[in-house]
Amino acid sequence: MHTEDEAGRRVTLAAVAREAGVSLPTVSKVLNGRSDVSPATRARIEQLLEAHGYRRRTRGSPPAALIEIVFHELESVWAMELIRGAENVAKRSGATVALTESGTRQAPGPEWIEGVLRRRPLGVLLVFSTLPESVKRQLVSRAIPFVIVDPAGDPDPDVPSVGSANWAGGLAATRHLTDQGHRHVAIITGPEDLMCSLARLDGYRSAMAMAGLDAAPELVRFGDFHVRGGFEHAMDLLRRPDRPTAVFAGSDLQALGVLEAARVLGLSVPGELSVVGYDDVPPAQWSSPPLTTVHQPLQRMAEEAVRMLLRPANARRAAQRIELATHLVVRQSTAPPARR
Repeated sequence: MHTEDEAGRRVTLAAVAREAGVSLPTVSKVLNGRSDVSPATRARIEQLLEAHGYRRRTRGSPPAALIEIVFHELESVWAMELIRGAENVAKRSGATVALTESGTRQAPGPEWIEGVLRRRPLGVLLVFSTLPESVKRQLVSRAIPFVIVDPAGDPDPDVPSVGSANWAGGLAATRHLTDQGHRHVAIITGPEDLMCSLARLDGYRSAMAMAGLDAAPELVRFGDFHVRGGFEHAMDLLRRPDRPTAVFAGSDLQALGVLEAARVLGLSVPGELSVVGYDDVPPAQWSSPPLTTVHQPLQRMAEEAVRMLLRPANARRAAQRIELATHLVVRQSTAPPARR
């Protein structure tokens, strides 16, 4: 088996094996994603393959007509919006969307890379993930393109990504509340280790500063983007003697939790409490009352990511970073604060 390096020279896998000081079967195991190779040996072989510009030839079976989406969890309506967007583009290209649940919010689990190298999809869309260098090397060496959607951190320059204007969304949500006259505005953003959560929090703080208001530490909460987290934080905030008159929740699911906490405590929305969400997932318009929220173009984000994956290899050489606009959708969960 052979390939060519970036200068067009023939490179045999036997030569890579000699340079790495291993057997040819060991190189083959690495290429096929086998787990019975030590991490140090695997890393050395991957580095040599990358240095020689190795791209596995596809004389055998071609890549499966799959677009694989990797989530750390699949239980939210937020994930369904991304899946719908990916399917919109994949179907038009004759591809099927496959779903994988693996790892944490930051990165896919180590078992995932072995499976994806065997499946050889057309491309991989990673959600809320960073990409470890070793995983990136293996995907590159097998010519499996990848894109990160709404990355947890700041991706390396050579990692394509699609995100949205989280800071602007946080600013718009909070300015809507301060423009209505709210002075005591709380935020329940997402996990503290996610870039989108911190960007929305920065937007909130900027809007508060623009209104000449103090973003008091006790009004800032880090949630988990789920209903229960929003409910628990809201119960604590709304039981305070100086409870906020408005809450900006960093996801619609958390906002639904805030609405439930208000109901439990006997507070009317928006009469006694205004609530703004984030994402604009379908249930937001059917909540009681219908939720004012920041529209994040989740379906379009996935559509753009799949289009990037399906581009010809020469059009993907330069990594791209796309940031899509967000905008406020005003419904019935916000109003000027009631006089106390």
